[in-house]
Amino acid sequence: MHFIKSVMGDVLMSKPSRNWRIFVIHHSHTDIGYTERQERIEQYHVDFIRQAVNISKEIRSGKRDEWKGFKWTCETFWAVEQFLREASSEEQRDFAEAVRQGDIELSGTYLNMTELADEDLLRSIHSKAAEYGRSIGCPVDSAMTADINGYSWGYAKSLLDAGIQHLFSCIHTHHGMFALGRKQVPFWWETPGGERLLVWNGEHYMFGNELGICPDGVGSYMIRDEFHTPAIVDNREEIMKTRIERYLSKLEEEGYPYDFVPVMISGLATDNGSPNGEIAHAIRTWNELHGDKIHVEMATLSRFFSHLKKQDVEIPVYRGDWPDWWSDGVGSTPMHTQIFKDAQRTLRKIKSLDPRQQIISRQELQDIEQQLVMYAEHTWGFHASVHSPWHWNVQMLEVRKLAYAANASRLAHGALDKVQNALGGSLLHPGRAFRYRVVNTEQQASRQLADFEWDGFENERFKDGMEVVDESTGQVVPHQSGVQCATIEVDLQPGEQKQYFIRPAKISKAKTTSNIKLVGADTVYDIEDMYPSAEAKETCVISQHAAESPYVKISWNEEGIVSWMIKETGEDLIRKDRKHGAFTPVYEVTPMDVSGSMYAVRSAMGRNRKGLNVQRSAGRLAKAKIISNGPLFGVVELQFETRGMSCYSVFLKLYATSCRVDVSVRFHKDSVWEPENVYISLPFTSGMPHDETLWLDKAGAPIRPWVDQLPGTLLDYYCIQEGLAFVGENRALTIATPDTPLVQLGSLEYGKRLLHTQQNEETERDLYVWAMSNYWETNFKATLGGFYEFRYSIEWSGDVRTAEQAIGQCRALSSGFTVWRIQA
Repeated sequence: MHFIKSVMGDVLMSKPSRNWRIFVIHHSHTDIGYTERQERIEQYHVDFIRQAVNISKEIRSGKRDEWKGFKWTCETFWAVEQFLREASSEEQRDFAEAVRQGDIELSGTYLNMTELADEDLLRSIHSKAAEYGRSIGCPVDSAMTADINGYSWGYAKSLLDAGIQHLFSCIHTHHGMFALGRKQVPFWWETPGGERLLVWNGEHYMFGNELGICPDGVGSYMIRDEFHTPAIVDNREEIMKTRIERYLSKLEEEGYPYDFVPVMISGLATDNGSPNGEIAHAIRTWNELHGDKIHVEMATLSRFFSHLKKQDVEIPVYRGDWPDWWSDGVGSTPMHTQIFKDAQRTLRKIKSLDPRQQIISRQELQDIEQQLVMYAEHTWGFHASVHSPWHWNVQMLEVRKLAYAANASRLAHGALDKVQNALGGSLLHPGRAFRYRVVNTEQQASRQLADFEWDGFENERFKDGMEVVDESTGQVVPHQSGVQCATIEVDLQPGEQKQYFIRPAKISKAKTTSNIKLVGADTVYDIEDMYPSAEAKETCVISQHAAESPYVKISWNEEGIVSWMIKETGEDLIRKDRKHGAFTPVYEVTPMDVSGSMYAVRSAMGRNRKGLNVQRSAGRLAKAKIISNGPLFGVVELQFETRGMSCYSVFLKLYATSCRVDVSVRFHKDSVWEPENVYISLPFTSGMPHDETLWLDKAGAPIRPWVDQLPGTLLDYYCIQEGLAFVGENRALTIATPDTPLVQLGSLEYGKRLLHTQQNEETERDLYVWAMSNYWETNFKATLGGFYEFRYSIEWSGDVRTAEQAIGQCRALSSGFTVWRIQA
């Protein structure tokens, strides 16, 4: 993600007219696995802190007077945590003293994160630096991020809750863009609750290197000019003077209101670069020559924000989400992202079932969180992942990155097993009871199906049939039998639990041929019945062209699902202006010569995530197949033919007793090296398109896309948590998306992208799941090939009237009830 140049648009200018101050904030950008092996990066950052501590000690001892003024900011607390784990008692004391003396500063952020992290995880990781700061008598009030250029709205609240008052955002405009329409500006970011975080919307995180401030660490990334600038040059002072004067003149020309500006700097011309005392020396030399007009100062984040708040310039206030352009990496490893999301939900279940940590210790919870954090961190692989996917480091680092999701899953499910066992769970033994507990671990009342499973060798127990009994009432409840499974419907309040048992029973399996159902001897059901079937009152009716429950009739043709009609009102939940049917796959590939440069073609895609010559095609429905039917639900499979996949099926599970349909999308993706995207169409509406609002579940707050977000931010796609909802005055439609966090709202067409406040009522807005992508030229997984299943739940209700209710139901649907087998 880090080696494509952008044009700054510099021209030769006169010298700046103001007397200027440049605050240089020295840090090391933390990319875990982009430039080296993950454990090697950890070793680097531990040693960087050792180096910074030694620099501080040598300055204070008088050995290196030329380095006076040196300041080092620990960009991430993760690095500090690794250092403290390895450091001796003396090193720990020296580090704490350097922090208290102001030579080293703690940043309140833990790592540079994608938006995969939920509110609980953000709150946990943002508390770590603050807790350590308090332990050494040095409160942490500022945080910085680098590389990422956006955050869920709840990110601001999680920082404020940890005592962090300031956030310095080093945006990176490669395939992304800064908010507000300009960088190097401050604003107050107001949370949903009205609190305010002071944010500096800054430059690239190594811009100080481009200004020539770091000896043997010069860069040329945002700035392109007449200088040939490898990292080590003979004319650094000339470059520094020319570029600084030109940059400050440009700020003056563009109406920049201050006489100071901050820049971040690395000690080497690379991510994961070390501290460099020579930066302080270079600054002292500069100030001796030019400090009367342009004074340069090494500073901490706190020092900079303190100076900023003293200025007599009004700082604007903005409310809303700040969508991150770089969360799209999660779509390059969709299966492991799915596993991550399941593990994160499982962790929430553990906390709900064991709220006082009587079964699972705090350390065990932190071990799960650590694996989740390492997967959700923004680095998605080695920098050669796309153009050299066979490279040893690519293969090794990819497996290790994906292992974080797998380890989080293993630890989370192991902990859930431990909780369930402690709460009466039953392991394997002869005569094991068929007794089950069902718990609602979410904060919203919900009615859902619960599956009671058993092992294959136990099937003989129920060869003649079974009954499911509610233990509290002794009443037999309706069930539907499956393979080694019985399914019932359960209605639970938040935190409520119920218990059931299964007993053998003789159930007649005889089935009499209907005299009015128009299905032939070939079992093909392709004619509408002329008379209503008594069977249809209790279960679903599925034919070759439609599926029908007591609540909904879903119809399809070769385009896919084209109607989702509510039977009570006759309203259709699929938009009339749809481009594709519901859950129809849309496949994009940008053709190129695979013997050519995979890097160059992708790097030129900008913010379109595809090329001008992109080829787009939609799947065509080829076959409908009835899978099962019973008293609680019916299932039909819709088989599509589509480019880029050898098979693609949509399984619809219609509930016979509620306004809900579960959807499973299963497919086998071809292995393709060219840049590609896979979308799944969601052309839904609540049935009241002129009286509905779309809400997305973002970490910390539900948001209205294209409304509740900062000016100049991303409109095309969003990284959500558990789903989305269309909420109207009389009905809400909720769509749970437990496996696929990216949703696309902007046009799929190649063209000029729009930012928030640039859209209008006529701007095209469609809804897709952005399920997969490998377009990035550096560290995305090069191929998406493999087998996948992504799940969705669609529910509509006239009782849900608020965004909080609707998003709460999304979370309940994604999570499902927690079910386990218990002792007799």
